[in-house]
Amino acid sequence: MNVKSLVTIKGIKDGLVFLLDDACELEALIQELEAKLEKHEQQLAGPIVHIQIKLGARQLPEEDKERIRSIIRKQGNFVVQSIESDPLPVGPADYSAYKVETVTGIVRSGQTLEHEGHLLLLGDVNPGGAVRSTGDIYIMGALRGVAHAGCAGHSEAIIAASLMKPTQLRIAEVISRPPDEWARGESWMEYAYLKDGAMQIDKVAHLHHIRNRALQAKGV
Repeated sequence: MNVKSLVTIKGIKDGLVFLLDDACELEALIQELEAKLEKHEQQLAGPIVHIQIKLGARQLPEEDKERIRSIIRKQGNFVVQSIESDPLPVGPADYSAYKVETVTGIVRSGQTLEHEGHLLLLGDVNPGGAVRSTGDIYIMGALRGVAHAGCAGHSEAIIAASLMKPTQLRIAEVISRPPDEWARGESWMEYAYLKDGAMQIDKVAHLHHIRNRALQAKGV
C-alpha cells in the first residue's frame, strides 16, 4: 500500500520548492516536514538555498506560516523566500453585499481613484481626474472629471455629486450624454442612474423611488 507523502521537495533553478499537502491535518503536515528535514545533516557552512513553500489551497494565518519558517530555518543554510497559497476563487461580485467606505481628498488631473464597493468621496474630482467603483459613487463635492460606477457590470449603480459637472459619466457599460447636457447649474445634489438602458439625472431627494422599485422587482 502506497502512502501519499505530505511533503514533496523539488529542485528548481533558484533553489527548492516544498509542495505541502493541502488536504491533511496541519499537525500531520508539520510532523512530516520536521521528519524530512531531520534526515538531512545541517550544513551551516554550505551555500544558501532559497526555499519556496507552496501551500496549495490551504490558507494559513501568519503564526502558522511562522511555524513552518522556523522549522526550515533549522536547516542552517535554508532561507524561506516565499510562502504562497493558491489564489482564492473569485465569484461574481455581489452588489447587495457592498459596503459604503469613505475616502477623503481631492482627485486631481491625471489621477484615478479605484474602489471596490460603494464609495463616499469627501472632496472634489477635478477635470482630468477619474473615479471608478464597482458600486455606487457619492461625491460630497464637485464632480468635474470622469466617474464610472458599477464598473463590474452592475447597472443598478448610481453616481451622485453635490455639484454635477462631469466630463463623462459611466454606469456599467453605458456612457453618459455629452457633457454640456449635464451643465444644469442646479443648487441641489443630483444623481445619475440608468433607466431602460439610458442615462438619467434627478435630484438625490428622489433616489428612494428607484431604490424602492429595485427592491420590489426582487420581491423584497
